[in-house]
Amino acid sequence: MAGLPVQIGQQYEAEIIGISHDGEGVGRVNGFTLFVAGALPGERALVRVEHLKKQYGYAGLVELLAVSPDRVVPDCVIYDECGGCQLQHLSYEAQLRVKRQQVVDNLVRIGKLAVAGEPGDNQGQGIIVHPTLGMGDPWRYRNKAQVPFGEERGGLIGGFYAQGSHRIIDMEECLIQHEANDEVVARVKEIGSRLGIRAYSEETGSGLLRHVVVKVGFRTGEVMVVLVTNGSEIPRADEWIAGIREALPAVKSICHNINVRQTNVIFGDETRVLWGSEVIYDYIGEVKFAISARSFFQVNPVQTEVLYGKALEYAALTGGETVVDAYCGIGTISLFLAQRAGQVYGVEIVEEAISDARKNAELNGMTNVHFEAGPAEVVLPEWTRQGVRPDVIVVDPPRKGCDPALLATILELRPQRVVYVSCSASTLARDLRVLVDGGYGVAEVTPVDMFPHTVHVEAVVSIHRVDK
Repeated sequence: MAGLPVQIGQQYEAEIIGISHDGEGVGRVNGFTLFVAGALPGERALVRVEHLKKQYGYAGLVELLAVSPDRVVPDCVIYDECGGCQLQHLSYEAQLRVKRQQVVDNLVRIGKLAVAGEPGDNQGQGIIVHPTLGMGDPWRYRNKAQVPFGEERGGLIGGFYAQGSHRIIDMEECLIQHEANDEVVARVKEIGSRLGIRAYSEETGSGLLRHVVVKVGFRTGEVMVVLVTNGSEIPRADEWIAGIREALPAVKSICHNINVRQTNVIFGDETRVLWGSEVIYDYIGEVKFAISARSFFQVNPVQTEVLYGKALEYAALTGGETVVDAYCGIGTISLFLAQRAGQVYGVEIVEEAISDARKNAELNGMTNVHFEAGPAEVVLPEWTRQGVRPDVIVVDPPRKGCDPALLATILELRPQRVVYVSCSASTLARDLRVLVDGGYGVAEVTPVDMFPHTVHVEAVVSIHRVDK
């Protein structure tokens, strides 16, 4: 591309100054930014330019000229091929520092907010961003696997997609999955191959087995297996069931989900129980949850307890408060908060999730929780008309952040405190700017590492009303 300081196909020395939100090294060559997969901050690398845009480009790593002291050898044998993890080549302590910095950078650049100790904090009153809360053992933490299946040399393969593609990398084990997930996938491969089951092909739309979804209760040890198929019948289903049960006595539920659409969405609309229970159970703290084939449950239960514990701390409940939990899902945060609050009101747009939330409240004998389905920005004003006055509002939105109408509703209701649980530092920063401009102060932020060895970071934010 003419006029740029680098050219496609040429090699350059790059200074790596950071890590992108995709886990690539952020390199600089003659002031121009190149993203370099596999490179780490503090390294100097020989790179070859592969793609160019006007403001930045992508380069392949040819040779490391200076190596970061934080670089480690990945434990996973397929790490270089698989797209599931992005940071196994970075020491865990350094991962935690990088994730905190990711939060800081977004607050400063996108939110235009002053962060303590960062440029722009002239009065020393900037937001405190604590060190990232990590795991003592950052392996085998995932309680759910969603494994696509394919075929290779006439046999079934199952694994995860290669980075940026839908090419399946066959795997024997995944070091961030609970061991039971690996065992189920291996058993399904073996049974499916023995029974002559064909894998679904995205290209042709033919074949049967699309995905195997496994869920495991960390505290209870219960396991659920969901076979997702491109058709309503599973040939020799009794042999599937017998084989899975014989190999894995912890399995309490075997389900069949039917997805005949040509889509990369995993689940179809219909789920049947082939054998056992419709749900398995697990705990977050002292709260028990029923987990169905389709229900969302946090995938790292150990760190979920850390995350929710921090949210509970920032909510500063004394026992009499009225709390609203927007984006409540199946009631995980709501029920956690209900242990300390007077009344909790949970709202969620997905009706199926609200049904699960009500069942979970009943399961725990909690009568101080009320759930309603609908958009939070519609339901909250209706509750207000009914006399509900929230002291605390908790938001745990999806990656796209809070709906602008919900932020406007929060500013209108003016609760004393807002607790924001975020899975996207960029949309968090954007939403905090709106709340700050509307008369709220951000006291502190605690990043939480829910997904070690990946680039993702969660954060919990303490927000308070500024009375003028």
